[in-house]
Amino acid sequence: MINLRARHTLGAPTLLVALASLLLSCSGSPGTNSSDVESPVGDVRTTASASATGQPPAPSTAEPTPGVTAEPTPGVEKVRDVFARLQATYNDGCTTPGNCEYFLGRVLDELSSLDESMKADPQGPGHFKEPLAWIAELRAELGGDRSFGNLKKHQALLTGTRDRINTWMQGHPEDYR
Repeated sequence: MINLRARHTLGAPTLLVALASLLLSCSGSPGTNSSDVESPVGDVRTTASASATGQPPAPSTAEPTPGVTAEPTPGVEKVRDVFARLQATYNDGCTTPGNCEYFLGRVLDELSSLDESMKADPQGPGHFKEPLAWIAELRAELGGDRSFGNLKKHQALLTGTRDRINTWMQGHPEDYR
């Protein structure tokens, strides 16, 4: 069974192939030749097989719709979704015994996800110059050490980076609404 809640278990291409396989197993009907019938399942098959083979899907010929923001890179979450999770860390902290390790790891994970989302956003990383710089400073200071001791040592920097990004995002509501 596929666990859709575990966001780090399956990547988007793997999930797409799994879902396409499920669709393929349910798409046939007796006496129907799939090459004779035009169906949206054919689009899924093309996309799924392109993902499975590692080749990019055929380029779209559709014109962009005015006023509609382009989607981020496939497999990368939208900035607004990751930012919402980062904001949810304000309801948590190191005040509950035994929770500090979880909390600090969560803040770091959400900042890392936000970094990835901002870099993949259609507006480009230049739009998110300051938040990306703050996250880079945090990473440099942590030096790749995700141990609780190191995160606790840099707790003020972790929460300070989160707070600076929160303030920046509040000034850019178009990025999270």
